[in-house]
Amino acid sequence: MTTESKRILLVEDEKAIRDVVSAYLEREGYWVTPAADGQVAIDQFSKSRFDLVVLDLMLPKVPGEQVCRTVRDTSDVPIIMLTAKGELEDRVAGLELGADDYLVKPFSPRELVARVRALLRRARVDEEPQRNRLVYGGLEIDNVAHKVVLSGEQLDLTASEFKLLTTLARYPGRVYSRMELVEKVLGYDFEGYERTVDSHVKNLRAKLGDDPRRPTFIWTVHGVGYRFEPPQPSAESPGA
Repeated sequence: MTTESKRILLVEDEKAIRDVVSAYLEREGYWVTPAADGQVAIDQFSKSRFDLVVLDLMLPKVPGEQVCRTVRDTSDVPIIMLTAKGELEDRVAGLELGADDYLVKPFSPRELVARVRALLRRARVDEEPQRNRLVYGGLEIDNVAHKVVLSGEQLDLTASEFKLLTTLARYPGRVYSRMELVEKVLGYDFEGYERTVDSHVKNLRAKLGDDPRRPTFIWTVHGVGYRFEPPQPSAESPGA
């Protein structure tokens, strides 16, 4: 699929930033719909299909956090957050709302374009050889339908959470470093983003009902990263 067919909702109240970012994205062939406040963004998203959202947090009328929640209520479209807040806690808070990536102002428009390209590439069907369906006990991962079912209930995963789970589950027992997961899940290598993987793992564990102290699926390998282990049937391990 070509970039010309990719539609991006750009939510930014500062006209100068909005114009520059739009120009860079359109130069790459993307179709950009601008929104100057949170309410316009919600209205635009409700009536049109978008492949990615670039979202400023500090917006008039409706704050970016609420826009993010509204988008996540109905879609797993990739979201890149833009904000002047650069503290780790602020980045983690944005990721926990469901964002896939985070850029702190001032930022390079070229870097934003690279992030957009990486997220859209990751959102396509994974090109690595893989089984269409992974089943581990009550956990079913359908790569074709892009859905995860646990004990008969479909989980509401973001694009990043789905990619993280499928990456880990494809090779049970293999330990992935945080940087490996950054490259595979976020689609690029960026210094300092290992901590964002921890946030995505935290969110994924919560949706899987996975207690990090006694995990069923995702295990922490201290000082390294994470691994996926299929749950053992209780009948085979009565003393567990």
